[in-house]
Amino acid sequence: MPVRVVLENTPTPSHVSAVTPRRRSFQSCTLLCAGQAFSGTQNVSSLQKDEAWRVNVRLQGCDLEHGYLCGTMEALNVPMADTPVVTFWEGEIVDARNYTFFTGKWEAAPEDDIRHWTKFPSFSPLLVATSTLVSCSQVEVDGGKSMDLSNYPYIFMRWKEQYFVNVGTDCGLTIAGFYYVCFSCSDGSISGFYYDPNSSPFQKLELKATNDGRSGFSFSSYELQ
Repeated sequence: MPVRVVLENTPTPSHVSAVTPRRRSFQSCTLLCAGQAFSGTQNVSSLQKDEAWRVNVRLQGCDLEHGYLCGTMEALNVPMADTPVVTFWEGEIVDARNYTFFTGKWEAAPEDDIRHWTKFPSFSPLLVATSTLVSCSQVEVDGGKSMDLSNYPYIFMRWKEQYFVNVGTDCGLTIAGFYYVCFSCSDGSISGFYYDPNSSPFQKLELKATNDGRSGFSFSSYELQ
C-alpha cells in the first residue's frame, strides 16, 4: 500500500565509525522488538488529490543476526475499501553485513536508492566524502558495505509487503512497491517513503511507538560479535 517525514535532529558525522574487523550489534533499543506497536499516518497525495490514511503497524518478529524483521500493517479509512486493509510485510535491516543501502531488486536502481535515502535528514552524515581525493561517499561507492553502523542512532530498513491478510487482491490497492524506512533508536519514531515506479513518488509514512499491549513471536536474541 502506498504511504510524512519526521524531521529528526541530524547527528554529526562522529556517530559514524569506520569498519572494524569484528562487527558489533546495533545499540540496544527496546522499541525494536516483536510485539511493539506503532501508529500514525500514510500520505497518499498525488497531483489529483490530497489524502491521508491512519495506519497501525505491529512488529511480529525481529532477527538482528540476519537483518530481518516482519510485521503487519493496517490501513484505516481507505476510501475504496469497506474494511481496514491489513497486509503482512517482511523487512531488511541495513546493517552493512546482511544488507546494504543498495536494494538490488524490486525495480530499484542505486540512483533510486540514493534519491530516497537522502530524503531522511538522519542519512546526510553518511554522505561524507571518503577522502579529499574522492568526491563520493562510501554509501555511493558500495552501498555502505564497509561501514560500521552499530552505534548510529538511526536504523535504516526496507519493508516489502508480501500479501493481503484480510482482503483479496481485487481491493483496489497495490503492494507492488516497498518502503524505505528510518527508525529512531531514541524515541522509536518511524518515517518512510513508498517506492513504486507505477505509483505517485515519495508517498510518506510517519509512525510513533505506542504503549499498546505487545504480542508477537521473538527470535533468539543475538549480538554480532
